[in-house]
Amino acid sequence: MAVQRKSGNKKKSVDDKELNIDSNKKYDGTNEKNFESLSSKIPWRKIVTRFLLSLLMIFAVYWTSKKEDFHVFASQKDRIQLTSAQVSCSSAYKKDISKFKDCVPKHCGRLVTDIVVTPEEAAHLLRVSKKGLAFGGSSGGASILDLHSGALSYDNSFINIYEKIKAHGTNKVFTPEDFKVYSNVRNKIQQIISYNFGIPINKLFLTHPTFFSEMTPRIAKTKHDEYWHVHVDKETYPSFHYTSLLYLTDYGIDFTGGRFIFVNEGKNMTVEPRVGRVSAFTSGAENPHYVEQVSSGTRYALTVSFTCDKEFAIADPTMQKLQ
Repeated sequence: MAVQRKSGNKKKSVDDKELNIDSNKKYDGTNEKNFESLSSKIPWRKIVTRFLLSLLMIFAVYWTSKKEDFHVFASQKDRIQLTSAQVSCSSAYKKDISKFKDCVPKHCGRLVTDIVVTPEEAAHLLRVSKKGLAFGGSSGGASILDLHSGALSYDNSFINIYEKIKAHGTNKVFTPEDFKVYSNVRNKIQQIISYNFGIPINKLFLTHPTFFSEMTPRIAKTKHDEYWHVHVDKETYPSFHYTSLLYLTDYGIDFTGGRFIFVNEGKNMTVEPRVGRVSAFTSGAENPHYVEQVSSGTRYALTVSFTCDKEFAIADPTMQKLQ
């Protein structure tokens, strides 16, 4: 189809007006001088510099994201039977765990599996988490629910959920089935840690804190909301020897951001949460890590912690907590 071109003079641009160009006047070189004068006033060097810096930043972000993707340890899209990676035990971890001869791992490291916890069990525990968190919740971006101690995030502090439920006049929030599923899942996670690290299952003891977590994009209000800092579990909780996480929602579907990052020298290893996925690792300085800030949606997980020191063992929660 032919394009029709309109005849007549083109509309003057803003520059034409600023330069006082008049098509009816004879050219005397004044316009060119005016243009050169205006051009000399424009900070071309700054404009070019900023443009190049912008391109550099775009390239850096692109390259970083591509590099990080290259080191995905466990993708949300993949159903993983069992994958593991060995790392050298830190000297402090070896010194501490050597006190418990039957609990020393055959190697330090980390594992991910999607076949230990069923989707039904994960869905059940997600409902348990939401039922409990409905009685509180942090004003910042991170909330926790500990069924062992009863600790529940509430505004900028914590309350006891069992006391809150009693004060509410009902004991029907949690059911015996809730605690049964919780105990069964804890036992399965204990078994896979025992298998992967080569230690007798009866030498592992559940320890405090073990808790549900809810992470959202809300702005942090207290230090408890700032979950994205690199840390070592055993430095925060000396009783820890093995740490595990069970994910209850899907990365890229239920939330964005919120990936679990193992920090390594030279490269990081990323675990993308998947419903029913278990990630476990030795708790020493050989496994520094952090959780990426959640940028949208809500991330739910259950942290289950184990010790080799029977003195710090805790029991599974039961309905007796509500009596």
